[in-house]
Amino acid sequence: MSSRPDPDALGFVLIDVARMLRSAFERRIATAGLGLTPGEARTLVRIATLEGSRQLDIAQRMGIEPMTLSTYLDRLQSLGFIERRPDPADRRAKLIFTTPAAGALIASIRTEQVELMEHVTSGIGPEELELIRDRLKRLRANLCALEEDSAAPALAKDAGR
Repeated sequence: MSSRPDPDALGFVLIDVARMLRSAFERRIATAGLGLTPGEARTLVRIATLEGSRQLDIAQRMGIEPMTLSTYLDRLQSLGFIERRPDPADRRAKLIFTTPAAGALIASIRTEQVELMEHVTSGIGPEELELIRDRLKRLRANLCALEEDSAAPALAKDAGR
């Protein structure tokens, strides 16, 4: 076995593909004339999929800092695309919802995503794409379980204080 890392190892390929896909999406959004930054577009789409979630949960799902999300939310709210509502279970928290005004913009962003993915997945048949998606979902579930396992000792330590 060689001591040199394999640049085509699964982990490296996944990281490269994710980075390149994000970059391609950002270029598309930046040139689509939607009036949003790529970060704002990603945020709006994520809110639409997590309708009514807390700001902190959205930030975690997006893998960004809460303050970065807050900046995106401020702009999206000023444009009338989202609204923050108090969380009935926690007065300090806000729940985030899209507004009806966001519908057409979300559809435009979705069109950009679909066209990009059609280009990225050209030459791969529907059955293969479904298999890839299923395997990636399994990897995601395994990683979520790993995160939960690694968080358990910290939670136990905090509970013992």
